[in-house]
Amino acid sequence: MRHGFRTIAIAAMLAGILAGPGTVQAQTTAAPAAGTAAATPDNAVLLTIFLRHDQSRPLAELNAQLAKQGFYKAFPPAGMEVVSWTVAMGIGQIIVLRLPASRIREVNRVLEDTAWGPYRTEFYPTYDYKTVGMTEHDKAK
Repeated sequence: MRHGFRTIAIAAMLAGILAGPGTVQAQTTAAPAAGTAAATPDNAVLLTIFLRHDQSRPLAELNAQLAKQGFYKAFPPAGMEVVSWTVAMGIGQIIVLRLPASRIREVNRVLEDTAWGPYRTEFYPTYDYKTVGMTEHDKAK
């Protein structure tokens, strides 16, 4: 009898989780409209993006898929500063954007819609430490 109660309790708990407002689901909504927030010193983040290319496919095929999916039309989203955009041989592209933190989801959705397939994406939110690091370096001399 006790085992049956546990099964019912677990089933009820799962039903509550699945029915509740906190239900986890895949992102199926449209990408957010292009944001208008501009990066300022108090809201800016750097977002390092690794676009790891699919080495099992020829470059021409990858580029054709990127064109078909509208990658270069949509990325980078308007109003975001491209700090750097490099190619690392054997890896793919490494892009650093400066943007307001509130627009990170926008970047993610653009890449989900236009870069997946040719690339696997990795994101690393960071912040600018150069001034602090160089000040510490100068003090240490």
